[in-house]
Amino acid sequence: MADAKSGAGTDITSVLKEKRVFKPKAEFSGLAHIKNRAQYDRLYRKSIKDPEGFWGTLAEQELVWHKKWTKVLEWKYPFARWFVGGKINVSYNCVDRHLSSWRRNKAAIVWEGEPGDARVLTYQDLHREVCRFANVLKTLGVEKGDRVAIYMPMVPELPIAMLACARVGATHTVIFGGFSSEALKDRINDSQCKVVITADGGYRRGQTVPLKTNVDAALADAQSVQHVIVLRRTHEAIHFEPGRDHWWHEMMSASSNDCPPERLDSEHPLYILYTSGTTGKPKGVLHTTAGYLLGVTVTAKYVFDLKEEDTFWCTADIGWVTGHSYIVYGPLSNGATVVMYEGAPNYPEPDRFWHLIEKYRVTVFYTAPTAIRSFIRWGEQWPRRHDLSSLRLLGTVGEPINPEAWMWYHHVIGAGKCPIVDTWWQTETGMIMITPLPGVTPTKPGSCTLPFFGIDPLITNKEGRELPQNHGGLLALRRPWPAMFRTLYGDPERYRRQYWEEIPGVYFTGDGARCDKDGYYWMMGRVDDVINVSGHRLGTMEVESALVHHPSVAEAAVVGRPDEIKGQGIVAFVTLRGAVEPSADLREELRGHVTKEIGALARPDEIRFTDALPKTRSGKIMRRLLREVATSGGIVGDTTTLEDFSVLDRLRHQEEE
Repeated sequence: MADAKSGAGTDITSVLKEKRVFKPKAEFSGLAHIKNRAQYDRLYRKSIKDPEGFWGTLAEQELVWHKKWTKVLEWKYPFARWFVGGKINVSYNCVDRHLSSWRRNKAAIVWEGEPGDARVLTYQDLHREVCRFANVLKTLGVEKGDRVAIYMPMVPELPIAMLACARVGATHTVIFGGFSSEALKDRINDSQCKVVITADGGYRRGQTVPLKTNVDAALADAQSVQHVIVLRRTHEAIHFEPGRDHWWHEMMSASSNDCPPERLDSEHPLYILYTSGTTGKPKGVLHTTAGYLLGVTVTAKYVFDLKEEDTFWCTADIGWVTGHSYIVYGPLSNGATVVMYEGAPNYPEPDRFWHLIEKYRVTVFYTAPTAIRSFIRWGEQWPRRHDLSSLRLLGTVGEPINPEAWMWYHHVIGAGKCPIVDTWWQTETGMIMITPLPGVTPTKPGSCTLPFFGIDPLITNKEGRELPQNHGGLLALRRPWPAMFRTLYGDPERYRRQYWEEIPGVYFTGDGARCDKDGYYWMMGRVDDVINVSGHRLGTMEVESALVHHPSVAEAAVVGRPDEIKGQGIVAFVTLRGAVEPSADLREELRGHVTKEIGALARPDEIRFTDALPKTRSGKIMRRLLREVATSGGIVGDTTTLEDFSVLDRLRHQEEE
């Protein structure tokens, strides 16, 4: 999170120009949950004028309660309690309530492993497995309020474990399977986990990831853990600690199918999720039960226009918040069919995603802009090999999408017929916050458009003064929302200081943005990543977008480095499309292209061609590492979430000729 008081809060110069507009197709709008702008405007006005009445009505309509609340919101700045006095269970809402209708035989999870093995779990199957595993946890002494760490590959047992924890009232912390043993240890210790759930290993790009070995190393310095449950996935030889370690299948075979859900307080802690790329003390974002479940249920329904016949695929890893909210809790609460895939998008070939869409007739596809730019680099011949006609809605998440990637996604994947919901939200927000509604919102490539119901954003400077239209500044939120995180685990003072006191009286998101004359929001990247060139603060996303607009460029990442004259110079790392070869002429052409597109101010001082950019497995570009390469040529920061470590070695040797 940026420190607005350190100078990161000054106004940001906006240079991106985008005038294309795509209106919703009448045939889509006619069948959508929300059908027109008048309906959206009416609901949005109500949600802002009477938020407690608005959210209270939705809570009654969309969720099943064991006991109704006495008060919708208790707001003692900056701490919120939603649905005070209510009793509810997330596992019941995601599984049990669907068993009383035909949905009990509907596919809940359609899963494929990277090697090609596949399984389908109906809601009835999911209920049985969740109940059995909840009883396993009870057998090992897990009680309401205990913390349980989950460190697993993308297999069905991962959401089963999450839902079992929610069923008994244990607070889970899912730790991304790409984290090292050191990062795993830090997170276990911070939350004082009683049990770790893992696997012997997982598959990634044809290799096995040694999850149990990492757990063993972490537990050498994690004294709170009493038991480890191990799923057999890769059949690797592993160390087994008698009395501590237990095979998943053996525990399940002796477990009962009957496990009534605990009646939990609305504010009972559901999960802790540690933000990625941290150094020092881990930062555990704490989400609670009822408000979070309502937020993800309602956004999944309306943003993705979920229908009974949909097959929904969010490509995120469940180790990140996108997987929590839009693979597990949001879609399952709606009774949707969810696709899960274990491995990499380009294994064994760069068409694995398109193969899965064709095979499972996916209708709603939600992925990251960085993944889309990788697809562009690999070439459109890969999606062209497959029948993608089942798709009816596309979505993006993770970071701003540049207009040219948006257009490629629209034409090549969506065949020009699928609305695109470009969503902005955060680990901390829990739910989608700014987004098109697919039957309602005319979309502009690169804009996440309008706020969702109940969300009241503003563009401000560091003193809290609201900025005019088309003026880049800091994105903040004026009021609490149900799915908001409640605190940082064990550190409420840091929560207050970092998120609520940077800009007086509002929640500071740490993102730069602008709002245009139509009320559409345009994200400009993290304020931490803004580059200060000759007194002008430029968002990295806008410079990157100008580079990717060039027909030779697939992807670009821009960072700043110290410059004695300008304050900061711009260094661009560029990957090229298909057969395009790097050259000095192309480098100069790209510099000229940026100048033409957005002005001489944004002309890169240096362009480095590279075959890949450093990314997390969730697809986010690690600009912090690029900044270190551009500035010092070395890497000193945390690299535990990096997908491919060889990228860094190649980058160090790819300095401009």
